[in-house]
Amino acid sequence: MAGNLLANYVQVNVMLPLDVVTVDNKFEKVDETRAQLKKLTEASVDGVMVDVWWGLVEGKGPGAYDWDAYKQLFGLVQEAGLKLQAIMSFHQCGGNVGDIVNIPIPQWVRDVGASDPDIFYTNRGGARNIEYLTLGVDDQPLFHGRTAIQMYADYMKSFRENMAEFLDAGVIVDIEVGLGPAGEMRYPSYPQSQGWVFPGIGEFICYDKYLEADFKAEAAKAGHPEWELPDDAGEYNDTPEKTRFFADNGTYVTEKGKFFLTWYSNKLIKHGDKILDEANKVFLGCRVQLAIKNINDTCSNVCWQISGIHWWYRVPNHAAELTAGYYNLDNRDGYRTIARMLTRHRACVNFTCAEMRDSEQSSEAKSAPEELVQQVLSAGWREGLHVACENALGRYDATAYNTILRNSRPTGINKNGPPEHKLFGFTYLRLSDELLEGQNYSTFKTFVKRMHANMDHNSNVDPLEPLQRSMPEMPIGKILQAAHPKLAPFPFDENTDLPV
Repeated sequence: MAGNLLANYVQVNVMLPLDVVTVDNKFEKVDETRAQLKKLTEASVDGVMVDVWWGLVEGKGPGAYDWDAYKQLFGLVQEAGLKLQAIMSFHQCGGNVGDIVNIPIPQWVRDVGASDPDIFYTNRGGARNIEYLTLGVDDQPLFHGRTAIQMYADYMKSFRENMAEFLDAGVIVDIEVGLGPAGEMRYPSYPQSQGWVFPGIGEFICYDKYLEADFKAEAAKAGHPEWELPDDAGEYNDTPEKTRFFADNGTYVTEKGKFFLTWYSNKLIKHGDKILDEANKVFLGCRVQLAIKNINDTCSNVCWQISGIHWWYRVPNHAAELTAGYYNLDNRDGYRTIARMLTRHRACVNFTCAEMRDSEQSSEAKSAPEELVQQVLSAGWREGLHVACENALGRYDATAYNTILRNSRPTGINKNGPPEHKLFGFTYLRLSDELLEGQNYSTFKTFVKRMHANMDHNSNVDPLEPLQRSMPEMPIGKILQAAHPKLAPFPFDENTDLPV
């Protein structure tokens, strides 16, 4: 019976503080972090996740990597007996929900932007977003002779070389690859730093000269050289009906609108595909999981993160998802296409919003986080992927934990073996003194126990195979076949069968 129950065990990781390594690339909170990790171990947590900031490690100049602070931190994690998920954070910290520190991308990269500001994502009004380089420069050798993708690949190679002891020892089990702002595979369509306020629809962010030229070339190839990028999609804080693009029978359902949305979302899919391919080459043979977010010789898992755009989900145009690059409509599955691309890399998809209930949202935002979670998780499972989740906002209450538990095993415990569907893992956002105190800590420990199917901590759950080489590139046509028909999500119980 114990062996059968073990198949229901969902690993729990905890995200470390954003500033665990300081803005000057030092690991100073040694004693504090050691004490916190001890409490996580006592709570039977499986591992921790940490941002490995490009802006810190390669901050002093091209190819000048300084891993010392992270080596010290990783040593402490190993000492605590915890596994480690490492995020290749190629984005800025600062300007998004929960950002408490400011860590920009490397200064020498931003200096290139002084003479060529189009290396940054740009909205229709010309405002630049310096959180992450536009995917328009993925293949442009503008950075001291390197392209953006070459910079990301070199960074990951240096990480593997310098962290070999932790990879070989099986400490690092997950490599999450940051693919956009906040580390998420999306366009920076709703930047708080530029005045966006929930539940604004956001803006299309593709008006830098590189993406604009790409669109014009593709439109000409399609026989429409007269087509331009949208000029009727509104501004950050508009509602859909205030725009011509998202109005009922608006531009988004016309031939021109469909062409643009396909191009916009395909560019994002190809961006993720190219960087994951580089990550796969770097961590080949490791026991890691690649996630658009593990590594060991025995490498790990590479994952990536998809943003939870749950507002305007209940209107036909799904406006906020479209501006972020997710071409998801009532009759088109914009997440299964991403999942299908991931299958060639055997990568994991990591999704957010796992704690949210529809009933907690304001009606004006037409928000449906539960339905969105069900759609995205179902898309990943249908494509045979490992699927992971995290919470979007810090919560310590039973309602949030029970929602996560329900989403982790949508139809509950199977006492005879693996449930039909379950999460590969869950990452709690985020470690703090508040989490580790009093009733919050007590409830969290119960939550971890329930995620483990009421079993004791087990470090041998879901062992990872050495990472294999990605399969051949998938034609975009085959990827887009996953958009239709849009299938109903798998059934999810209303409540978990193991509440805290």
